Amino acid sequence: MRLRYYLLKVIVFILPINVFAQSTFITEGTKEYHFVDRLEIKNQDFTNFNFSAIKPYSRKSIVDEATFFDTSHAFHLSKVDQYQLKSLFMNNKEWYSNTDSFFYNKKPLLQNFYITKSNLFEVNQKDFFLVVNPVIGIEYGKENNTNKKLFLHSRGVTIRGIIANKIGFAASITDNQERGPSYFQQQIATYKAVPGVGFYKDYKDDPTANDYFDARGYFTFNFTKYINFQIGHDKNFIGDGYRSLFLSDCGNSYLFTKINTKIWKLNYQNLFMELMPQFSKKGDSLISRKYAAIHHLSMNVTKWLNIGLFEGIVFGRKDHFDFQYLNPIIFYRHIEGSVGSPDNALAGMDFKANALHRFQFYGQFLLDEFILSRIKDEPTNWANKYGFQLGAKYIDVLGVKNLDLQLEWNRVRPFTYTHSDSISNYTHYNQPLAHPLGANFNEIISIVNYQPYPKLNIDAKLIFYTKGMDSVNTNFGGNIFKDYTTRSGENDFYIGSGDKATCINASLNVAYEIIQNTYLECGIQYRNYKLQTQSDPNNSTSINIGLRMNLNRRVYDY
Repeated sequence: MRLRYYLLKVIVFILPINVFAQSTFITEGTKEYHFVDRLEIKNQDFTNFNFSAIKPYSRKSIVDEATFFDTSHAFHLSKVDQYQLKSLFMNNKEWYSNTDSFFYNKKPLLQNFYITKSNLFEVNQKDFFLVVNPVIGIEYGKENNTNKKLFLHSRGVTIRGIIANKIGFAASITDNQERGPSYFQQQIATYKAVPGVGFYKDYKDDPTANDYFDARGYFTFNFTKYINFQIGHDKNFIGDGYRSLFLSDCGNSYLFTKINTKIWKLNYQNLFMELMPQFSKKGDSLISRKYAAIHHLSMNVTKWLNIGLFEGIVFGRKDHFDFQYLNPIIFYRHIEGSVGSPDNALAGMDFKANALHRFQFYGQFLLDEFILSRIKDEPTNWANKYGFQLGAKYIDVLGVKNLDLQLEWNRVRPFTYTHSDSISNYTHYNQPLAHPLGANFNEIISIVNYQPYPKLNIDAKLIFYTKGMDSVNTNFGGNIFKDYTTRSGENDFYIGSGDKATCINASLNVAYEIIQNTYLECGIQYRNYKLQTQSDPNNSTSINIGLRMNLNRRVYDY
C-alpha cells in the first residue's frame, strides 16, 4: 500500500470546511532567491526574512516582506535592486495589490495573452487566478576531450493558480534531451540516474546522451492563518548555504506531504516523504519504496539571529508507511527505539546571523551517530559520523553595488548518511538526499555574483574538494550507498582516507535578460579531477551558449 493512499485518507479527515488564503511557491533557483538574500541582509532587523532557510519560498510571504522593505524606505536601493524588486512583484502579481505600468504590455495579444510582461497567458478573476507559461531551453557546447557536441534541449509548460483564494496549485513538465560533460555522463552510467532528475532513456540509442521528463506539481492550502499544508511531487531544501547537509534539491523529486507552522518567533516544518532505495536495473519495471520523516524547528532568538533544530529518519518497511512516524512532535529518537531501533536517524542544528547590513554568517552541524567517549579516545573510529557547514555572504563588496561574494566550507566524515542496510541510507533514486558528494569529503566553495546593469548578470564559481574513494574491496565510507557493515575495521577512518581524490571545478557564466525570465547566456567551465593512485588527472574544459525561458540554468558543479 503506497504512502499516497494513506495521505489521501489523512487529507479527507483533517481538511477543514473553512480554508484560509494560501500561496503557491517560488521555484527554487530563480533570480528571486539571490535578491531575497540581499534584502534580508540589507534590512537585518525584519524578522520574517529570517525563516528563509526553509525553501521553496511562499510567494505571498516574499511579496509581503518585499513590500514592507519597499515602503519602509530604510535603505537606498540601487537601480539594479529597484529593477529586481519590480520584477519580483510582477512575477508574483497575484499577491501585489498596487498597479504599475512597468508590469503591462502596451499591446497585449487577444484578451488574456501577454497582459503582463512576465506571463504568456493570465486569468485574474474574483475566484480564479491562473498563469500559464512556456518553458524553452536551447543550449550547445563543446568539451575539449570529445568530438561529440554537448547539448541540452528542453521544452514544456508551467502552470500555477488559486481557486477561490483558498486552494493553490502549481505544476510543471519538461521534455529534455541532454549530453552533458564527460564526468556527468560517467555519473549517470555509474548510478543509473540523471543527476537532479532520475529516470531516463538513451537518446537515439546513444549511451552518451539522455532523454527524460521532469514533472512536478502540488496542491496547497492553509488550515489556519498560521498553518500551511502542501502535498505534491517536487523537491525541498533546508539551509542557507549553496549546499545543505540536511536536505538538498540536488536529487530527484519525490512524493511528499508538508505541514508548515509559522507563529510568533517560531517556524516548524513537518515533512513526510516517499522515496526509492537504490537499484541496479534501469527500465520500466516497478521499484520498491522507502520512507522518510523530517522535522525542522527554527526560532528568531533576536531580530538578527535565527537558530534551528533538525531531525530526520529514513526507514524501510515493505512498501508501506510506518504510522509511528506521523507524530508531529520533534525528536523521533524515542519513537525509533520503541519500534526496535531499526532505522536511520539523523539530528542537527543550524544558525544564521545578519550583521552590519552587509554580512550574513550561517552554518549547519549534522549528527548521524555520536558517542562522546569515542570522539575523545577514538577520533578516527568509523562511528563518529557527523559533518558541518560554515559560510558567509558579503553584499556590495567594498562598496561596489550589486557585487556579492559567498564563501562556504562543508566537511563530512566517512560513513555519515550510511546505514546497516541498503534501504535506510540517506538517499533517494540512486542520489544523495543532502550533499551531492555523499560523505568522506572536505569542500570549499567561492561564488561571486555581479550585476552591473539590471539585465546583465555575471556569475563566477570556484569549488575545491578532496574526497576519500574506495579502493579495491575496501569500504572507506565515501560511498553512502554501501552498508557500513562492509567496512574494513573500526578505526583509522579520517576525511580523505582511501584513494584520495582532488577536484577543482571552476565556472564563469554571463547571462542577459532579453525579456522577463528569458536569458541569452554563455559560459565556460573547467574541471580537474585526480585520484591519488593515478598519475594523470581527468581534465574537462567546456564552453556553452544558450537561450532559456522560464527555466533554471543547468549546472555541473561536482
